[in-house]
Amino acid sequence: MKQAVSVFWFRRDLRLHDNTGLFQALKGDYPVLPVFIFDKAILDELEDPADARVSFIHQSLLALQQQLVAADSTLVVRHGAVKQVFFDLCCEYDIKAVYTNNDYEPYARKRDAEMSDFFRGRSIEFISVKDQVIFEKAEVVKEDGLPYTIFTPYSRKWRATITAAQLRSLESEKLMGSYHKQNALDIPSLQQIGFSHAAISFPAAQWNEITIKRYKEQRDFPAVAGTSRLSVHLRFGTLSIRALAREAGSLNESFLSELIWRDFYQMILWHFPQVVASSFKPIYDRINWRNNEKEFEAWCQGLTGYPIVDAGMRELNQTGFMHNRVRMIVASFLTKHLLIDWRWGEAYFAKKLLDFDLSANNGGWQWAAGSGCDAAPYFRVFNPYIQTKKFDPELRYIRQWVPEFESLNYPAPIVKHELARERCLQVYGAALKDRKP
Repeated sequence: MKQAVSVFWFRRDLRLHDNTGLFQALKGDYPVLPVFIFDKAILDELEDPADARVSFIHQSLLALQQQLVAADSTLVVRHGAVKQVFFDLCCEYDIKAVYTNNDYEPYARKRDAEMSDFFRGRSIEFISVKDQVIFEKAEVVKEDGLPYTIFTPYSRKWRATITAAQLRSLESEKLMGSYHKQNALDIPSLQQIGFSHAAISFPAAQWNEITIKRYKEQRDFPAVAGTSRLSVHLRFGTLSIRALAREAGSLNESFLSELIWRDFYQMILWHFPQVVASSFKPIYDRINWRNNEKEFEAWCQGLTGYPIVDAGMRELNQTGFMHNRVRMIVASFLTKHLLIDWRWGEAYFAKKLLDFDLSANNGGWQWAAGSGCDAAPYFRVFNPYIQTKKFDPELRYIRQWVPEFESLNYPAPIVKHELARERCLQVYGAALKDRKP
């Protein structure tokens, strides 16, 4: 006879502590069977067999398994199409309910709608709750109920709305006896799901209090260890956003503001899913991009002749990370200096960034291109030389990633800044001449 269980479906919430959906499942009426699915629909889109994000997920699952085995339970890890996996699980267990945490990306919304129908057809309750953000969907909106599209008033409303209760920790470890008791099951190896180990080291899921306190003063200098490096842990949920927001709120308002930006972009993606493929401001889709493939490849490889740009791209290619100030510089350079469609750069970042998150990546690229909500004005063209002088004055960051930049082996600038800026203003101006003030 099959045992009655509730399933907790892990997605981008790979932790046992302070996990909203898991906490609710553990308080429910049935033993909880933890499940993770390597979704073929997602994995099949990845080009690199050594994709570091898959390695990170796999490493995180192994850590989860250790904790669950200690509770005489196991993590069930499957590889396949989501609906088929749950069909198989229904054959093995008497599933009464499936709990999970909300995901706001278009693919996830479509998948969850289909799975909701699947579960309903089998009289299985499907409970999906908020976990990866502090405020979601329409929780922070204008007085007329419409979503904010400017960050500053959104941030003010966010701060006015937050309460200590919304940031409290959910102590799931006190409910460890509520897991389904079962001998440990093997977790598929990376090779079994078609991948290999990535030669990238992952930052620890711990914050440095000194770094957070000094965040505002240090965050713009790429040669300084002045950022938390926690973005990958927020992306895959190995760290609770509530725990980090509690810490940030007491230590540094600038750091907290970055977490609010994260909520803001998730909210924008929810209300305006068209931004995935189109400019938030439609008139920007009229820009006549040059889209020179040779120049794009030089940008990708860090061979533009602009050391600060090349340093950022090489850091990205080698580590899966790029400092946030440098992300703005390289994005501005691609869209403004080279007049290459922001979607090209966004897609490249999506392949390379360990902390890739659709909403933030899209929001950042559209900000740089001028096409997004609350974006930089189109006539703001970052000067890479001035950016270098301000944020890497001793050239420490550049020397780390572009050691040959002062040698004859280093390429000449792919375009002159003054000419590129003038060309950008002409092309943007022609496309936007009929825009409303």
